[in-house]
Amino acid sequence: MNIKDVAERSGLPAKTIRYYEEIGLIRPLRGANGYRAFRESDLHKLAFIGRARGLGFTIEECRRLLALYEDRARASADVKALAEAHLEEMERKIAELRAMQATLRDLVRGCAGDDRPDCPILTGLAGGCC
Repeated sequence: MNIKDVAERSGLPAKTIRYYEEIGLIRPLRGANGYRAFRESDLHKLAFIGRARGLGFTIEECRRLLALYEDRARASADVKALAEAHLEEMERKIAELRAMQATLRDLVRGCAGDDRPDCPILTGLAGGCC
């Protein structure tokens, strides 16, 4: 398969596929003309990476997941530990976002949004500084 075909089938842009090759996540064959020749296994890896990235895994986490996937002697506990660590980080980020949302919601509710120059949003962002 050429890069256009594998991009269509994997749902990833060609630029992303080239990047994944550049950083060593995939290693397609090269023809005598220098063109990439993707195998079904490359397509499978790209789809795997695409799904993992869709769940927010970092490139390095994807690299570890791929290594675990390809290691038939792996323990599922290793995979679970990686996924649990990612889930904990995701939950921490969600909590931070919710706190930010609550703060901003309070600032917006406190602002009359009228023609007066005083603005609780700007005052809140200034944090009493200056």
